[in-house]
Amino acid sequence: MLTWAHPWKHAQFLVYAHAARITDLERGDEQFVERLTALARASGWNGAFPRYGLLAFDQHYRADGTVDLGRTEMHVPNDRVFELCAREPALFVPVCSVHPYRKDALAELERCAARGAKLCKWLPNAMGIDPMDPSCDAFYAKAAEVGIAILTHTGDEHAVDAEGAQDLGNPLRMRRALEHGATVVLAHCATLGEGVDLDAVGDGGSSGGTAARAADAALPRVPNFDLFLRLMGEERWKGRLFGEISAVTLRNRDTSVVATLLERTDLHERLVNGSDYPLPAIRVVWSAQRFVGAGLLTDDEARALEELYDYDPLVFDFALKRTLHHPKTGARFADSVFLGRSELGY
Repeated sequence: MLTWAHPWKHAQFLVYAHAARITDLERGDEQFVERLTALARASGWNGAFPRYGLLAFDQHYRADGTVDLGRTEMHVPNDRVFELCAREPALFVPVCSVHPYRKDALAELERCAARGAKLCKWLPNAMGIDPMDPSCDAFYAKAAEVGIAILTHTGDEHAVDAEGAQDLGNPLRMRRALEHGATVVLAHCATLGEGVDLDAVGDGGSSGGTAARAADAALPRVPNFDLFLRLMGEERWKGRLFGEISAVTLRNRDTSVVATLLERTDLHERLVNGSDYPLPAIRVVWSAQRFVGAGLLTDDEARALEELYDYDPLVFDFALKRTLHHPKTGARFADSVFLGRSELGY
């Protein structure tokens, strides 16, 4: 990321750095935190502030429990997140990240729970996690025991290297976690890419591992978002399965996805909000105007939102989602989408 020897990754890094107002790479980490803290404070009102989850990001691990540094594109340790949240407890809450293949995974999950984490961040496509692997079962049981929900990326991944592993973001692969008692939050509502229809063979995703993934290749593929809706439609997971709407408004998502989420008011009580910062601060990845063409915003609303963006991209992301409305029913995301969830500990 730091050299032009890898031109695409370096260019990508520079875009993220610019969005986070990093001007001095020697102080890049602190400048990122300073900018995010300033934005979080600016979104407060009358002494009260929304609280943002700060996400750790674990390393890539092999099946034998050893770290694969060659496939670890970035690493944010849990202790770094706990340290930052302790500095600003009114603004930030810790979200740990524990790879289930780690040899100390269960102990680390217990340690993070003791320090106040209620969510554990996974990005299976980039971390090399197969959520259907039976070796994850003990992790799921421990997560349920200590009260930590799994916040997992679903759908295709393009911000972090996930070459050859996009199928690990299939939302149906998280059914195994639910079957073993874990609470699951499906990040981005699986709004990118296509996944294997694991239900086509009738096992509902009850097995996993390398051999199973090879067999999956012969099965039909459907939009991951459709698989997300199918999983959310299974009554037995109510209270333990949630969708998360960060990034669903970005330019690389079709507006029909947002329209469907607005229309499905039956799901709103099970949706939660996230920002996916710093992506909202990257101007080229969003367009308010395209929602006008889809009937989800008026011209006046789009213009006002674009003015707000120039002031505060984090508040813009929140206001955009609060302003969107279904073109036929007028439905907006329910207030509950933007509030705390007792089921998730926040």
